[in-house]
Amino acid sequence: MSDGNLSDRAGESERSAGEAQHFDVLIVGAGISGIGAAWHLQTQAQGKTFRIVETLEGFGGTWWTHRYPGVRSDSDLHTFGYRFKAWRGPPIATAQEILAYMGEVIDENDIARHIQYRTRVLTADWSEADCQWVVELEDVESGARSRMTAGFLWMCQGYYRHSEGYTPEWPGMDDFRGRLIHPQTWPEDLDYAGKRIIVIGSGATAATLIPALADAAGHVTMLQRSPTYFTPGRNRNELAETLRELEIDPVWTHEIVRRAMLKTGAQMTKRALEQPAEVREELLGVLRGLLGDDYVAEHFTPRYDPWRQRIAFVPNGDFFQAVKAGKAGVVTDEIDRFVAEGIRLKSGKVLEADIIITATGFNLNVLGDIAFSVDGRPVDLSQSVTYRGMMFTGLPNLAWVFGYFRASWTLRADLMGDFVTRLLRYMDEKGLRRVEPALRPEDAGMKLGPWIDETEFNPGYLMRGVHLMPKAGDKPEWRHTQDYWGEKDLLPNLDLDDPIFRYR
Repeated sequence: MSDGNLSDRAGESERSAGEAQHFDVLIVGAGISGIGAAWHLQTQAQGKTFRIVETLEGFGGTWWTHRYPGVRSDSDLHTFGYRFKAWRGPPIATAQEILAYMGEVIDENDIARHIQYRTRVLTADWSEADCQWVVELEDVESGARSRMTAGFLWMCQGYYRHSEGYTPEWPGMDDFRGRLIHPQTWPEDLDYAGKRIIVIGSGATAATLIPALADAAGHVTMLQRSPTYFTPGRNRNELAETLRELEIDPVWTHEIVRRAMLKTGAQMTKRALEQPAEVREELLGVLRGLLGDDYVAEHFTPRYDPWRQRIAFVPNGDFFQAVKAGKAGVVTDEIDRFVAEGIRLKSGKVLEADIIITATGFNLNVLGDIAFSVDGRPVDLSQSVTYRGMMFTGLPNLAWVFGYFRASWTLRADLMGDFVTRLLRYMDEKGLRRVEPALRPEDAGMKLGPWIDETEFNPGYLMRGVHLMPKAGDKPEWRHTQDYWGEKDLLPNLDLDDPIFRYR
């Protein structure tokens, strides 16, 4: 596995004093999307020079920064893994297993030499005269500034700020005598053995943390304002295990299981949208069998229909087993204020704690918090319009990988890898240097709205920051759809001669 701690400063020997390095493509971010983008460039756009710049000291993104106990995927790795790299482990994987998998991709494809770690992108200015991006970089360790130019920007930095998680401001937080922690910045020195712990939040992070803490802690309480949908199941794929027992080629096994998982996911999503009451009863019925009718009615019955937010899979039901064993519990109430000994609820009850963990979500990060401009004129991203959630009006030669909410992120990263490399090859064949999506005459007066309709998908992190995101139109070309099953056929066949694409 590649050593993520080694910042190889790839290519510094190429840089002459005062001269900016130039690459055909600059990839921002060395997480699951960025490493995938590098693979696509090397295999589908051979000859293109590229560099990956990464703020962190290692590859992996989420799987590098998230180090809280029990951290694991909330998507199955048969679909969250790359389509070009077989996954050989259990469906739900730990952070270390995912990092090892990504490290193999890096090693097998000689990608490490292209990665420049501990490098932050500050600004990106498009030069119309030169048809290239001029990017200002900062060395995270020394603060030294440098410049790089690129013909195309491939934004793979994700959608949330890695440096800090989202913690609401509650009254009295300074009064609490214990430790207050966000999972995204987990302290390595935390000793929680025998401690009373409150985990604020009801999403996948809370459901992951609680069983990991429960054995050593005195007691763990999940404090939620409102319930989330959970579904327990074995962390084992019977089809995958059967194919492995039959010694089927791992590449075939990966593709067969991947297709089966996607088919099952498509059917589940379709049913959830068309028959929400029936799906709701099925999900709750499983939990009633584990925890009883009254407990599920009070703590695990959401106010919204299935798939308005992600349904959190609980491998081997470990979260529910901790609750059933009395090592963990759930309180559904609202916070009035923090007090010295813990949290006082709106009901008047005080929950005592030695440690409070705010599993309260992310801070949305729009295109890496980078200051974009065109010929020195600042670009207001919230006033641009998205082309299929990939490109944006007013930003030439740029694509942003933004995955699916109802399916694995990497599915779209792979589809976009095909699209971007095909676009780059097309431009080379035609002798073109600039492309930008633009509204057509028939789009005049098109109704514009938020990036995603809150009636379709409404997690808190997105609703808090959606005003910062590019706009969406009311036509399919100008929306970010959640339909992988449609896009898997549509994106590879997009007409690059469509008038939407303005070339030069």
